[in-house]
Amino acid sequence: MKLVLEKRSYSSKMMHMLSPVIAISLTVVMGGIIFASMGQPAFKALYLYFIEPLTSMWSVQEVLVKASPLVLIGVGLAVCFRANIWNIGAEGQLTIGALFGSSIPIMFADFQSPFALVLMLVLGALGGALFAAIPALLKNRLGVNEILTSLMLVYISKLFLDWIVRGPWKDPQAYGFPKSISFEGWHSLPLIGFGRVHIGILIVILIVAVLYWLTTRTLKGFEVRVIGSAPRAGEFAGFSQSNMVWFCLLLSGGLAGLAGILEVAGPVGQLQPSISPNYGFTAIIVAFLGRLNPVGVMMAGILLAITYLGGESVQIVLGISDKTTQVFQGMLLFFILLCDTFILYRLRIVRSLKLQKEDA
Repeated sequence: MKLVLEKRSYSSKMMHMLSPVIAISLTVVMGGIIFASMGQPAFKALYLYFIEPLTSMWSVQEVLVKASPLVLIGVGLAVCFRANIWNIGAEGQLTIGALFGSSIPIMFADFQSPFALVLMLVLGALGGALFAAIPALLKNRLGVNEILTSLMLVYISKLFLDWIVRGPWKDPQAYGFPKSISFEGWHSLPLIGFGRVHIGILIVILIVAVLYWLTTRTLKGFEVRVIGSAPRAGEFAGFSQSNMVWFCLLLSGGLAGLAGILEVAGPVGQLQPSISPNYGFTAIIVAFLGRLNPVGVMMAGILLAITYLGGESVQIVLGISDKTTQVFQGMLLFFILLCDTFILYRLRIVRSLKLQKEDA
């Protein structure tokens, strides 16, 4: 006797929409169990993790700042995943985008103009797109799996960033610390009001709106859905799989690169060995939790941003490891994938051939 997954003849649309809620609920329950098993007050820990980040104006602003790169990368990945193209290297594309965009303030420090900031953003998006073009080229020309190539390129980008901030782009006034000069004037993002909320948030909202329109109201969006759900039908319709690979990887890579330069020109304020707490990987969870829909991705990005701040809160107040954030994010991804699996498949008990013959 064994258990097998059998594809359902019909999948519930209601359950498809409810699965993120179920996944979040299961994550909260399991999180409480984990906190209790560590000897911590479960309800207090969950409050610190999920509620406390929304109780002050400062923390709400921090949530928005952290949500910006998650949403920007997540909407690009959502388009990729909907087309069954698996860009897992957004973290590397973010890093290269930050490097490309940072070339302006580091190499042309006296170039202070609104055009300088615009050029930084354009170069950031260009850098991410060019880095994503590598797995696209390898997939189309050689049939190499884009999951492997995009993921391996992440480590190349991070090592290159580490080398350049310790070498050619190191601030000579940094007293030995590995970092670039600080970005000032038009080399940093203008703030909106007070706090750390910057103009990049408005750019993110605009891009979400554009991608929602593109995926739901245009022929290209229809092409993405058809190639992702029925590749053979897409071929009959005249849609090109190779062109879709280029489109999706360049789009998601460009948005990841834009997120990178928004991060270093905004909250970080300079290049340093670490410019992202794995936003590129967390955005994968954001894309799935948002049901590969740009508006859903924006809501999921805010939720995942809360987990970053909540993780810092439980670390400070309860003395719990900062790895707690990764545990919660991992559980969330596990439960959303588990829910999706049972929406599409059912568990079926298959009796062994020997038992079937005996019954006969």
